[in-house]
Amino acid sequence: MNQQGIHRAIEAVWRIESAKIIAVLARMLRDVGQAEEIAQDALVSALERWPDSGTPDNPAAWLMTVAKNRALDHLRHRKLEQDKETELTYEIEGLLQDAAPDLERALDDNIGDDLLRLVFVACHPVLSTEARVALTLRLLGGLTTDEIARAFFVPEATVAQRIVRAKRTLAEAKVPFEVPRGHELVERLASVLQVVYLIYNEGYSASAGADWMRPALCEEALRLGRVLAELAPQEPEVHGLVALMEIQSSRARARTDARGAPVLLLEQDRSRWDQLLIRRGLAALARAEQTGRGLGPYALQAAIAACHARARRAEDTDWARIAALYDGLAQLAPSPVVELNRAVALSMAFGPETGLEVADALLDEPALKNYHLLPSVRGDFLFKLGRKTEARAEFERAAALAQNERERDLLLTRAAACAELPAPERGQ
Repeated sequence: MNQQGIHRAIEAVWRIESAKIIAVLARMLRDVGQAEEIAQDALVSALERWPDSGTPDNPAAWLMTVAKNRALDHLRHRKLEQDKETELTYEIEGLLQDAAPDLERALDDNIGDDLLRLVFVACHPVLSTEARVALTLRLLGGLTTDEIARAFFVPEATVAQRIVRAKRTLAEAKVPFEVPRGHELVERLASVLQVVYLIYNEGYSASAGADWMRPALCEEALRLGRVLAELAPQEPEVHGLVALMEIQSSRARARTDARGAPVLLLEQDRSRWDQLLIRRGLAALARAEQTGRGLGPYALQAAIAACHARARRAEDTDWARIAALYDGLAQLAPSPVVELNRAVALSMAFGPETGLEVADALLDEPALKNYHLLPSVRGDFLFKLGRKTEARAEFERAAALAQNERERDLLLTRAAACAELPAPERGQ
């Protein structure tokens, strides 16, 4: 493998494993900022060594081992500085037992708990809501500040500042590395669920890059959601989010063609939808309903996804019910993006003119100024209304705004399809 290939391999491994490594280090060091720095040191070591030595048989274990060893060195140095040699010997021996014996097992043992602890630490009340979400997406999802910024429609510099300040605040407050209990758990669930939701969305429709989806992020978000459902079985929104992710994940195989190009929902081969995930999603939605506490935003979105899942054919979809559910979602959790999705549902239920009217009302919405899906949706409505010249302009504008390469190609293809066919010559 050439150097460029090795760098791509390192990047791929890091994208998948960084959250686990940081979580383990955070448990050892009780400092998420220090944990991320040492994890980054391990990444730098890989970039320096692997081009010469070759990619290890188990790259993830290599990174974890290097990171743990550096964390142990850091602890030794820190303890020695504090002149607590007796405590140092006791703690280091325990950490060495945790770090060394079986690397394969070390990658799995307690990592689920470590990741969950890391989520709750990053979502601690000493941080603002925006800082909690940004930090957890950075540490757990491995997202770049640019990707997080696009998820929130804010400048990248703003996100970077939030993350730096959040890590400093957690260190100064000496936040314990643990899962909260009782009423504190309930209070912090809302921001945790928001984080898991955004991680899942980044995996389901990657905001940038060459891939339409990033399955590892979806799987990690879904795994965290399932663990949360066990921790808080009486919280309907936990089950609602799990239901939403299960049902959305059921479509994964049908969302791309053989070349990796996106396949839109109404054009998907529904025989490729994973029925096991659909059943699990519907069961989670039923659990949310059985709590008797009403459906929140995640459960309402899950109910919308369930309408699609229950339709054997695209034409069987109950769009009137979906539109009604979006009406409820818009009242419960109003946002420009929800309103844009409501426009799509209204279009399918009552005609493109209705959808276009709602979408046009969003044209001056600041949060959607650079949101590629607004011109994309308007282009679809205009195309259905036969206004192809306008539709083409909208698809081209959407393509110019899209950061994902696959999505950009799809939008340009749709723009090209809007070109008017030349009229046949006489006599033909």
